[in-house]
Amino acid sequence: MTNIVIIDCGNKIPAQKYGGTERVIWGLAYELSKLKFKVTFIVPEGSSCPFAKVITFKDSKEIPNLIPKETDIIHFNFVPDFEVNFPYIITMHGNPEINKPLPLNTVFISKNHAIRHNSNVYVYNGLNWNDYPEINLNKPRKHFHFLAKASWKIKNLAGAAEIAVKAKQNLVVLGGSRYKFYNFKRSPMYTLNYRIKYKGMVDNFEKIKYLEESKGLIFPVLWDEPFGLAIIESLYAGCPIYGANRGSITEIVTKDVGFLSNNYSEIINAMNTMEFTAENCHKYAKLNFNSNIMATNYLKLYSKILNGENLHTQNPIRTI
Repeated sequence: MTNIVIIDCGNKIPAQKYGGTERVIWGLAYELSKLKFKVTFIVPEGSSCPFAKVITFKDSKEIPNLIPKETDIIHFNFVPDFEVNFPYIITMHGNPEINKPLPLNTVFISKNHAIRHNSNVYVYNGLNWNDYPEINLNKPRKHFHFLAKASWKIKNLAGAAEIAVKAKQNLVVLGGSRYKFYNFKRSPMYTLNYRIKYKGMVDNFEKIKYLEESKGLIFPVLWDEPFGLAIIESLYAGCPIYGANRGSITEIVTKDVGFLSNNYSEIINAMNTMEFTAENCHKYAKLNFNSNIMATNYLKLYSKILNGENLHTQNPIRTI
């Protein structure tokens, strides 16, 4: 096996500001290239990469005709809607439609994510931490933060703002702006509060600037999070997690690096009374959720598929 093609229909690479999947596949390709595999990206127009070949498209309908003939295995980051004549694997990054069967070689991104699809096949997301600035773990921590695409209701910026205000803590919002319709519709009282500061979409360097001064991530999501890159980015910056007790968060956030509850009062109490060390949070993320471990685990699955095996005997299907 030498030729690995990674295909994504989301944003261009490298990710500039928003782009979770793009950061994951970037780290994966980097590690594979270090191991001397030939890696080719098929990604949206405007993409570039110094360590892998890049083939771009304007319309995703072009993808079938762009796959190189010498491809050994394709790694899709979506479910293809066309016939694939190569061995392939699919990483499911989200929560698809309930009761809709997925291909046999689908991989999930946490144990909880897999279980909810009647599967036991998963690979944790990992990031190349060299793409992030060096962390100063000794900076004074003066606010909490929210890190997500704020326009997504399921990420629950309104809930995070309510928790921060009731806890009498300042909240820095990374991933959205104050004067948006969804803010006024969902929680005008908390959205306009002086304790809530909006910084918009940020790149890795600006993100770390705010995270290394944060007391923790407030993450009261309203869905079963498949993984949560905001969690590991925050931990890497030395921030404990104060989040919902559901989805992958329950396995990724241990009692040493955060507190989980679906009760806002309990989260507020934890924010104001519990103590976590920045060093423990940083080490935990760096050791457990890096791109090297992720690539190693994907290579095991690639080998299985290239040996003629499927990852499942029955199609995975989301039940909850």
